[in-house]
Amino acid sequence: MSGVSEQPGRYQRSTSGLIGALIVTLLAIGAFVAFRALNREELEIEPEPIDYLAAVEQLQAAGSRPVHPPRLPEGWIATSIDVVPGERDSWGLGVLTDEGDFVGIRQADASAESLAEEYVDAEAAEGDALTLDSPVAREWQSWSDEGGDTGYTATVGRQSVLVYGSAPAAEIEAYVTSLTR
Repeated sequence: MSGVSEQPGRYQRSTSGLIGALIVTLLAIGAFVAFRALNREELEIEPEPIDYLAAVEQLQAAGSRPVHPPRLPEGWIATSIDVVPGERDSWGLGVLTDEGDFVGIRQADASAESLAEEYVDAEAAEGDALTLDSPVAREWQSWSDEGGDTGYTATVGRQSVLVYGSAPAAEIEAYVTSLTR
């Protein structure tokens, strides 16, 4: 036999070497993330408009009388519809204004107070009653919350209607006056 050892070669490991390797790896990852953040274009997602009038027509064909706008103001888009079929259908419509604020309509067999609590705020404050020039209802109750949301409720037939959102109150009031059945 020769004088060569039969043991495999070993290298020296040290705690400081391991920590140094971790720091270099973290710096490389951080540099990559920073590079991607600085060179990425902002991803802008546009909401998809939906044809709410087709849903209104289907509800009307089924015998319902949903409260809805016959057309939306310029630049506004409908983004969501919620229909709950039943003995007396309930429904909702969500739209975005040209400024990106939300305005929604809810029509249901529920009290005005419960609609305001569910959609405006659990602690919605009842405001003044208003007389609005709306073909749906003349008397509307106002609601608001600390975050700036506003809502208006009225009784239409045997159901309550809530028009609410984050848009300025004047815009929501103008929207209310455009509603029809």
